Amino acid sequence: MEKKIIEIYAESTPNPNTMKFVTNVLVNARSPIEFNDPSSSQESPLAQKLFQFPFIKSVFLSGNYLTLSKPSELDWYDVLSEVRDFIKNYLQEGNPVFSDDRNNLTGKDPSPLKINLKSEVEIKIHNVLEEYIRPAVEQDGGAIEFLSFKEGVVKVAMKGACSGCPSSTMTLKAGIEGLLKRMVPEVNTVVAESR
Repeated sequence: MEKKIIEIYAESTPNPNTMKFVTNVLVNARSPIEFNDPSSSQESPLAQKLFQFPFIKSVFLSGNYLTLSKPSELDWYDVLSEVRDFIKNYLQEGNPVFSDDRNNLTGKDPSPLKINLKSEVEIKIHNVLEEYIRPAVEQDGGAIEFLSFKEGVVKVAMKGACSGCPSSTMTLKAGIEGLLKRMVPEVNTVVAESR
């Protein structure tokens, strides 16, 4: 059996402390997942290995990319090749990204997004987030998750490159909030919560 050639390239994100590593294979066929420390990464052997680098602060896995964060005092230039080569070799050797069957497309997602949309307004908000906002956020190496809507306030969680990004407040207010207010008049404000 012939091994698949793994291709990988690094893409900068608006957050200077994160880097997006795009591959030609799926690293996560299900809901995006973020690990913020080694103890939270038990279900992902790849994330556990990445946390062995002393400068990796978080690992975000979604679709065909990983977004990694590092401390602000370290320059990506100093470690980029080492990290890219490690990911490429890890995947090239056929090592698992997850310890379960998460990447089996026919299986049930072991950690689906738990969205309980209760009203027509929540459905509208969710649809705008999915259709207009999620693709742009994913392009930058992140994810957005709808949490709740109450009394005109939409609560979301920002993950991956968007978590802790210096421009995330502007993105949240000028971009996400502006679009939601135009498309769903019941929305007054959008706030990000930590998860």
